[in-house]
Amino acid sequence: MNVENGIHDEHYYVPAPSRWPIVGSVALFCMGLGAAFAMNSVAAGAWILLLGFAILIWMIFGWFGDVVKESQSGSYGQQVDYSFRWGMSWFIFSEVMFFAAFFGALFYTRTISVPELGFFSDTNTLLWSGFHESWPAQTGPKAAAYTPMAAIGLPAINTALLLTSGATLTWAHWGLMANKRSQLKLGLLFTVLLGTLFLTLQAVEYHHGWTELGLKMSSGAYGATFYMLTGFHGMHVLVGTIMLATMLVRTMRGHFSPEHHFGFEAAAWYWHFVDVVWLILFVFVYWL
Repeated sequence: MNVENGIHDEHYYVPAPSRWPIVGSVALFCMGLGAAFAMNSVAAGAWILLLGFAILIWMIFGWFGDVVKESQSGSYGQQVDYSFRWGMSWFIFSEVMFFAAFFGALFYTRTISVPELGFFSDTNTLLWSGFHESWPAQTGPKAAAYTPMAAIGLPAINTALLLTSGATLTWAHWGLMANKRSQLKLGLLFTVLLGTLFLTLQAVEYHHGWTELGLKMSSGAYGATFYMLTGFHGMHVLVGTIMLATMLVRTMRGHFSPEHHFGFEAAAWYWHFVDVVWLILFVFVYWL
């Protein structure tokens, strides 16, 4: 048994014992402790929270770096490749269920709870006078008025940006399969830039909605579901952009080949998933 380099045979690869899981545990402990202290106005809370984030970032760079080194050294065989693909597939499936719960909440609110509340408003026993079973739902007689976010404008532009980013990523993948490194790098660069532009425009959209439309998290069910769905999607775009930027750096360092490039494929799967979620979100949150 080679503890330093791990165990490698023709079927599977067992890595050497790693310090990164315990480092990650320390990071999570500091983050939880710091958050609890900060919420209770303990002076050291914010610093402990920042320390937890710093340790977590160190763990991510170190652990992912070890995996990249193992991959580049040829330690991973066909069975490990299958395991990675199944692992990424189940991860994306869990993300599908994650968003399905939020879309389910939106569907229930719009098609079931609002009409039922309209029925109760006729009796004037549970709701305020003048309530109408329409979407976006009212927030109450004393709530600040708000204007729903229109589909035309920044949301439509962001839809075009994400669709274009899917095309540039596919073009980069074609370049990788044909061993055209320049096409691969250029396609990844365009995709990262489009993802960054999407996030920038979403921040502008949020500022516009919050300051000019009066659309806030407190704006009833519409405001809550709007920011919940678009916010979590924006977080996934941020994660996907970081993943693709990492793939771009690895590509510039000579990593990946037409035969071995699952790291790139995994990031591409995730990005296309994010694209599909946005299309559904655009239709049911902005358009209908």
